Amino acid sequence: MSEKLIFNCSWGPEDPERATLPFIAANIAASAGQDAVVLCTIEAVRLGTTGGVDNVRADGIPALSDVYAEFLDNGGQVWLCGVCTKPRNITEDDCAKGAQIVGAAKVVEEVVGGAKTVAFA
Repeated sequence: MSEKLIFNCSWGPEDPERATLPFIAANIAASAGQDAVVLCTIEAVRLGTTGGVDNVRADGIPALSDVYAEFLDNGGQVWLCGVCTKPRNITEDDCAKGAQIVGAAKVVEEVVGGAKTVAFA
């Protein structure tokens, strides 16, 4: 049984608060020793590109660039939805440190294997 936690993020730089909250929650999990992943879908795939988290900051919460770096330092992974990256012309060459493009089959495999998902609407 998987102990993985997958935090879904679908908001990109256009909504800094919604873009940052899944990373904060996932970072808490990762810092507690959990196997944590942020799954970026729709516009959030832009966050996993080089420079994608630069200047993403909402009032009252840490800058996403700081949270992202700490999340990676704590062993977190960032997955970018392969279907969502295609229309945005994002390739593996565009991926930031710690981010990778994954297909739906990978996500389904993890969930079937027992990974728990957390969605932020």
